[in-house]
Amino acid sequence: PGGRGNAGGLCHHRINYDKYHPGYFGKVGMRYFHKTQNKFFCPTVNLDRIWSLVTEQTREKYAKETDKAPVIDVVRAGYYKVLGKGHLPTQPVIVKAKFFSK
Repeated sequence: PGGRGNAGGLCHHRINYDKYHPGYFGKVGMRYFHKTQNKFFCPTVNLDRIWSLVTEQTREKYAKETDKAPVIDVVRAGYYKVLGKGHLPTQPVIVKAKFFSK
């Protein structure tokens, strides 16, 4: 009686599908043929974790030398993008990355 599983969604059970599951049938968006994920590989790190990528001795060394700023290369640590969450200490720092969020 009625069929097995989701049978009849387009004919004799259509009222139920349209009423309780709108949008169940159809397509959304554009197709992407042969999508390889390598292009979209972009590991991220938040701003408040930047100083954890260098040693504590490095941070203390540059805290004393105010005429120089340390360069933190996040790509060497395995991250490509720096996000803006969190706060940095007032100590100046240069951050090298492939991408930055606004």
